[in-house]
Amino acid sequence: MDIKDAYKNWSSSYDVDRNLTRDLDERVTRDILKNLRCKSIIEIGCGTGKNTSFLAQIGEKVHAIDFSEGMINKAKDKLQLQNVTFSIADITNRWHIRDRSADLIVCNLVLEHVENLPSIFSEAYRTLVDKGHLFICELHPFRQYQGTKASFQRDQGITEIQAFVHNISDFLDAAEINSFILESFKEWWHEDDKNKLPRLASFIFVK
Repeated sequence: MDIKDAYKNWSSSYDVDRNLTRDLDERVTRDILKNLRCKSIIEIGCGTGKNTSFLAQIGEKVHAIDFSEGMINKAKDKLQLQNVTFSIADITNRWHIRDRSADLIVCNLVLEHVENLPSIFSEAYRTLVDKGHLFICELHPFRQYQGTKASFQRDQGITEIQAFVHNISDFLDAAEINSFILESFKEWWHEDDKNKLPRLASFIFVK
């Protein structure tokens, strides 16, 4: 099953499945970005909208993007927000977004499914205003080294979704190639992760 089909299949239960990574990501995003106020936010990989409603509170307008029609439809059903626009798009291609049009780009639990990180950073740089921020929160590479991937349960078994292992240096190198400056890097644990490897890694880059 390819990545798009997998997320279409998962969309029906994504919000209710037990998922510590999803839950921690939502808390981390709110904690880090809660004091920001933005004119325009781009959310790439919005999924079912778990972070979109929060972003609509800190941004005057939000453009939420995902390549899964199933995920986008769930988000639209849940969120009837005047300042949010949803689009179906593949972020590995050129984004249909104007140059220098966003103050903040948010990317959560998406880049493990993208092989070419520099292309994402290039598009982010193009579409951000000067001094704009790129926030990334991803499954920690240490977990990836152990074989952890996004996955979901069905009666017929567990479906693991194709993923690409990215080292911390891969994120930093992709940022440097595209003239981003690292403002913050943090590692995160769920409360159930005592004495375990960090679950998430977050970055804030500045154009």
